[in-house]
Amino acid sequence: MERVLETVCQATRGVVDNRVLVASDGRETVEEVVGGIPVTRVGTIGAAGSVHIAPAFAAHLRRAAADLMVLHEPNPWALLSYTLARPRVPLAIWYHSDVVRPALQYALFYAPIARAAYRDARRFIVSSPALAEHAAPLAPYRSKVRVIPFGIDPAPWRNASDATESDPFVLFAGRHVEYKGVGVLLRALAGSTARAVIAGDGPRREAWQRQSRELGLEARVTFTGEVTDDELRRLMHACAALVLPSTTPAEAFGYVQLEAMAAGKPVISTDVPSGVSWVNQHDITGIVVRAGDAGALRAAIDLLIADPRRRAQLGAAGRARVEAEFTIERLRDRLREFYEEAGLLPAWPSSC
Repeated sequence: MERVLETVCQATRGVVDNRVLVASDGRETVEEVVGGIPVTRVGTIGAAGSVHIAPAFAAHLRRAAADLMVLHEPNPWALLSYTLARPRVPLAIWYHSDVVRPALQYALFYAPIARAAYRDARRFIVSSPALAEHAAPLAPYRSKVRVIPFGIDPAPWRNASDATESDPFVLFAGRHVEYKGVGVLLRALAGSTARAVIAGDGPRREAWQRQSRELGLEARVTFTGEVTDDELRRLMHACAALVLPSTTPAEAFGYVQLEAMAAGKPVISTDVPSGVSWVNQHDITGIVVRAGDAGALRAAIDLLIADPRRRAQLGAAGRARVEAEFTIERLRDRLREFYEEAGLLPAWPSSC
């Protein structure tokens, strides 16, 4: 969500005047400018799970002087703060993913917080037609839903070396949280001879490293921890394929897929009911397997490791798809159309 917010702000510079309100990691509220965008980081007093508690957030929303407020969610504290503040500003909700919780827990705790904001929202934004179709909380608001896929600058990924290491490997890059499915990937690798590099960090890292040792994979699986952007690009160009073995619709889009496709790499992803397999098209830009199926994932990995020509064909199609549908320019155009519809901007001249 943070990466998307940054990309949206940069894509629409000169189109609208963006101001960002987020929770801070510390107790002090900090005002700063990031990439030319004013950012207010509201002080927090702690966290409940992954939710930062920022008591002053509602007051900041109440004082907001804006023509349109876009609330990015899942974000329970922002929803609660909005409900308390009820700012007199037109609201849009950027719905990034479903909240994957037991149905009773969602109905008792999350839905009541979201209800007021959802009622007030004039528009909902989703990143794919598939998410618009599958997101049950948006069912009563279908007429208000607009699809705006994410965008990427493909140049840094396209311009790196295309050389693949002589001993091909698959790459996972992302947060180490349960729904990412790295545990399934490790089980898949246990029945294969393929190598894997697992980049990133998070609360599941230690458990996955322990699982890797228990499966006897230390010689073939490398956990890198967090990597720089330059190192991620190097890994992306060195790998045979990106693997995104997600197990739930909490993986709503898979932004890292765009990076792999821009680098000309095939993607192995899963059929979670979200936008993941809309981005990575089966047998066109990569391979889509059943979520949670280690055997199917193993077969897809082994197939691509053994077939460089297939990898090149899928990777070329992925790069073409990014450059046609998922660039910063396409994102800017779609957002400009959205802002015109919302009445923020005059209609853009048809000749431009």
